[in-house]
Amino acid sequence: MDWQARYYPLDVFQSLEQKIEAMIQSRTCEAAQIVREEIDAVGTPGLKTWAKNHATLFVPLGPEIQLEAAAIEAAYPDLMDPRGMHLSADAYVIALAKVKGGIVVSQETSAQEKRNPKRSHFIPDVCRDLGIACINLLGLMRREKWTV
Repeated sequence: MDWQARYYPLDVFQSLEQKIEAMIQSRTCEAAQIVREEIDAVGTPGLKTWAKNHATLFVPLGPEIQLEAAAIEAAYPDLMDPRGMHLSADAYVIALAKVKGGIVVSQETSAQEKRNPKRSHFIPDVCRDLGIACINLLGLMRREKWTV
């Protein structure tokens, strides 16, 4: 959620935004609608505006995605931050990738890579357990052979 503000600011990485927009238009990049809700709840003002301007990125939570997300939440209850003040989209992100045979793009690191993890499962951990590819944004750029 913080790729623009923290890692790849759009005033520097202008072609990155164009390439992501092309993926959104071609429907090769999608996010569950609940991600939009999480952005609206805790995103930066810039990210909120960007999400609003890219509404086609967000797909509805169909029954198959909802059932898969519920199964993930049941199997990995600590995936959700118990101190979180909003519904976490993490299980839905993973469920969407599983249902559609996609790849998860997340800046999170696994619990093993953290010094003092607050939980034992983060998005990369669950993806690994479920056999779903999970890469960060730099990994996506390399996979797509983008140069910015």
